[in-house]
Amino acid sequence: MSTQQLPVVVIGGGPVGLAAAAHLVERGIEPLVLEAGAKAGAAVREWSHVRLFSTWGEVVDPAAEKLLAATGWTRPDPATYPSGGEWAERYLRPLADALGDRVRTGAAVTGVSRAGRDRIVDADRERQPFVVHVEHADGREERILARAVIDASGTWATAGPAGGSGLPALGEKAAADRITYRVPDLRNPAVRARYAGRRTAVIGSGASAFTALASLAELAESEDGAGTHAVWVLRRGISGSTFGGGTADQLPARGALGLAAKTAVDQGHADAVTGFRTEAFERDADGLLVLVGEDGRRLDPVDEVIVLTGFRPDLSFLDELRLGLDERLQAPVELAPLIDPNQHSCGTVYPHGHRELSHPEQGVYLVGMKSYGRAPTFLAMTGYEQVRSVAAAIAGDLDAADRVELTLPETGVCGGAGLFDTPDSRQTDAGGCCAAPEPRLVQLTAPAAVRADTEDTAAGGCCGS
Repeated sequence: MSTQQLPVVVIGGGPVGLAAAAHLVERGIEPLVLEAGAKAGAAVREWSHVRLFSTWGEVVDPAAEKLLAATGWTRPDPATYPSGGEWAERYLRPLADALGDRVRTGAAVTGVSRAGRDRIVDADRERQPFVVHVEHADGREERILARAVIDASGTWATAGPAGGSGLPALGEKAAADRITYRVPDLRNPAVRARYAGRRTAVIGSGASAFTALASLAELAESEDGAGTHAVWVLRRGISGSTFGGGTADQLPARGALGLAAKTAVDQGHADAVTGFRTEAFERDADGLLVLVGEDGRRLDPVDEVIVLTGFRPDLSFLDELRLGLDERLQAPVELAPLIDPNQHSCGTVYPHGHRELSHPEQGVYLVGMKSYGRAPTFLAMTGYEQVRSVAAAIAGDLDAADRVELTLPETGVCGGAGLFDTPDSRQTDAGGCCAAPEPRLVQLTAPAAVRADTEDTAAGGCCGS
């Protein structure tokens, strides 16, 4: 069998991975989607309780919709906002069903290389097919040959740590029984009981933190939540952009979330500790957690900690490939300047395709959130444009691959907490360009209004004023 007759392996059966498969099918190329979870969209299902910032009209890929239309599928009202669970059940599940045997679940990719060539060997390298090692849920191992590899596995499985230096804080692993790295689903009785009537530290400054603060405030006001209180731990200070754009935000759902978080703290359900970079977790005599800052400051004990400091790519199973990655963002070198959160918001990232996503190892592409590395400015519709271009390039249609076929709203279609649980690009804890003030505990009041003309600055990852 020639290399061209082999399938294109797509790693990850989430929104962008399934869209990649749909575009390949449209091109007459056979895809094979390998999803580690038990169902397509497994990562999305883990935040099924969170609502997206983007509408249905912005989260359905065009090629996927064509494939689904043949099955009688009808897209939900394009002006409404789906939850993660609705997105998974009403779009991703039927899309995976339409792709049929091209999607395999319970199939975790453990390694990718060139057949008979480790990353050192040059000889005849580009003529060899890719070899993909897979471990199935039943423990069975498999070796699959591929003509190309599209990695759309996302970053959900590798959350950022609480430590202010990017490393886990001392004692963070030992405190795992009291720490979560996801927005908790307080509709679940067991989860609700974990936080009800307790003191919880929320570490992070983006949309995920907004969601957690608003959820804990709602719990505090409920009959079974008396005594619930949050401590918001920020690595920076409080500024006019801390709560996002509010009513000036061109993504209304994102603005409303920031206002909900502000209401939570205004009503006394949360205090904030500013300029605090966590160095260690310790236990007091009662087993509660004490957060210790890099400056030696110790916060009052808390029962639980919610760490929402962003995500990073897992590159371990790609170690035998020759990737060209930016040293800071861990994104493809040609893409990195376009998505640098110090310079760009989700609305100023220009649509891009196969050339910006290419690597020294020809035929391998990182797409979707995985392509953005540590940058938190991912655009959902741009992920679909990425895979359209990549599929065209694999098919040899470079004219189509190089053509931009996406028009975005002025601010783009950002994927905030609801889309991939990524911190808002305005205030990300994955890094920053502003010096933090001295740590202090403050009762938050309404911040200065954010002018519409400061939106791009605030969204760029720097401290807007």
